[in-house]
Amino acid sequence: MICYHGSDTIVDAPKILEATRPLDFGSGFYVTTSKQQARSWAIKVAYRNNVNYRCINQYELDIERAKAELTLISFEKADEKWLDFICNNRNGKPTGEYDIVIGPVADDRVYRVVVEYENGDIDRENALKQLKTESLCDQILFHTVKSLEFLKYICTEEI
Repeated sequence: MICYHGSDTIVDAPKILEATRPLDFGSGFYVTTSKQQARSWAIKVAYRNNVNYRCINQYELDIERAKAELTLISFEKADEKWLDFICNNRNGKPTGEYDIVIGPVADDRVYRVVVEYENGDIDRENALKQLKTESLCDQILFHTVKSLEFLKYICTEEI
């Protein structure tokens, strides 16, 4: 499986990094199978870090071997289990220990729904109803050093 990581630097040797802000699936190294999503991430990171260099790092993920050898959880869609998982991570209460987490990325529109739900502005039923209408890109989190062994760097494309 081909995966992409948008950045403001070449990442030929990914590392597990502690998040400086709450993230959907917690700390680690994030990729996506969507090149367009990676491009968006690269632009955001470069803007946040006030740099001009943006790139998309490309990797090969041996997903079948990872499924056989690692602890992995996968969310097919933004449903109740996904909502609970990301809310727990964003609130510093991770649910379980996984080497790899796969599921939809909470883009800006979805993030607003999650925040409204967390703040009690909308109930669970309305949050889930709104999430069902979204077409979301995926994200894959490598949460452990061991999981990075299943990711092989291919190249970097400047954008």
